[in-house]
Amino acid sequence: MPSLKEIKGRIASVNSTRKITSAMKMVASSKLHHAQQMIENMLPYENMLERILRSFLASEADAHTVFSEVRPVKHVAFVVYSSNSSLCGGFNANVTKMLHAAVEEYSALGKENILVYPVGRKIAEQVQKMGLESGGDFTELADKPNVAQCIDIARELGEKFLKGEIDRVELIYHHFKSAGSQILQRKTFLPIDVNEAIGQDNDRDLSHKTVTPEMQEYLRKNAKEEEKKKIESKPLNDNFIVEPDMDTVLKTLIPKLAHLMLYTALLDSNASEHAARMVAMQTATDNADELLRVLNLQYNKSRQQAITNELLDIVGGSVNN
Repeated sequence: MPSLKEIKGRIASVNSTRKITSAMKMVASSKLHHAQQMIENMLPYENMLERILRSFLASEADAHTVFSEVRPVKHVAFVVYSSNSSLCGGFNANVTKMLHAAVEEYSALGKENILVYPVGRKIAEQVQKMGLESGGDFTELADKPNVAQCIDIARELGEKFLKGEIDRVELIYHHFKSAGSQILQRKTFLPIDVNEAIGQDNDRDLSHKTVTPEMQEYLRKNAKEEEKKKIESKPLNDNFIVEPDMDTVLKTLIPKLAHLMLYTALLDSNASEHAARMVAMQTATDNADELLRVLNLQYNKSRQQAITNELLDIVGGSVNN
């Protein structure tokens, strides 16, 4: 059995660790709140763009563009989102695992025909270990989401797609559904399917800032419910004048939808990282509380046993005298 001094030292050590995990949880909670606000600020633009595109498609406009052309895959690119730091549970490990699976699917192409745009230091390190070609350094983008840089990446991918340097682009990221649920997704970015891309991620719950048992129960119940009713799209009113013509405007809006997809994925990944870290630090704090309870009980038992032994020695000594 460890001595009282050893147990006291462990209690002090666990207490110190608990303070760190508790503070990290509070920081992650604050950053999550900021990330949710960024998503909320983006939603009006996303909703209006989707409304316009739905109206155009309902008017039977031709949504086919050079960016929706499907061709045999000889060169593939991935845009993968991770974090710059760890201590966020299985957030980065799950992304890495999905990237490995995706690369394995395209192994017949050869590593020289696979290009990865790593957003985040953790996935950038994995790309280097895997011996894959990197599209650039986007470490800062993972901590500070920037719509301008996302547009630059989208334009670069679009240019390579038009030149035939890339035949397919896929996104790998965590979709932020709520503070207690982040879903790892892999979806096609190019060639873009407008009908599929519109409104597919409009299922976020931004009203909850913390993870509680009540919220977990709420998520479990709502997971079995039917999907939300989609807003019916009607053709544009005849009073609207579209110049130069509907197809030209539509072909201008589709690249904007592509820019939005990259930026939305970045915001989702950023919010998911902070939510995952908050949950991980909450779990660590709870484990520290349980460990402290066990150690305090062990300390009290050992202390009581030491006092009992001293009393027995005193009583035994007086009897002998």
